[in-house]
Amino acid sequence: MNEQHQEEMELDKARDRFITEIANNVHLYDITNSIGRLYGTIFFAEKPMTLDEMSESLGMSKTSMSTGVRALSEANMIEKAWEKGVRKDLYRTNPDWYKSFSTVFIKRWSQSAAKNHQALCDTKQKLQELSKNADSEEVKHKASLDLEKLRSAEAYYEWLNEVISLFETGEIFNIVPKRNEPSQKV
Repeated sequence: MNEQHQEEMELDKARDRFITEIANNVHLYDITNSIGRLYGTIFFAEKPMTLDEMSESLGMSKTSMSTGVRALSEANMIEKAWEKGVRKDLYRTNPDWYKSFSTVFIKRWSQSAAKNHQALCDTKQKLQELSKNADSEEVKHKASLDLEKLRSAEAYYEWLNEVISLFETGEIFNIVPKRNEPSQKV
């Protein structure tokens, strides 16, 4: 085995270490392990890739690649690229990792916070009715105690909505600045 081949194998091994970790943790973005491997493949590609190139590189169907590209695009993890003379769609990783995190954070937490807040409001309404209208003094008392507990939960959801707003407006980066990173060259 020649030296260049050995070095290329070491390069692939180093890349695979990062790709494997990304794939193992990308579920946090509501993305599957295989789509995480796709992301890693695109990340280390020397140039933007077509669906055919992705399919060949990963040994998966073009349909799977299309599904993966859609999921990664929705999470702002990849973006379309343009190359003179190439008619097929090309994709590369979005160099702004902060944007992809913000997109997923906003989507997931907004949905969860909205559902939880609605449940809180429904529960609060029922507890208020019980604390006023129940025949049992014990039920009235318990409902009143539960309403007190819900006040802290309500304060939490108000705070969470403020945090979500910081991400939506980008103000979070005034509080916790982005780290300077070299721009990705493609």
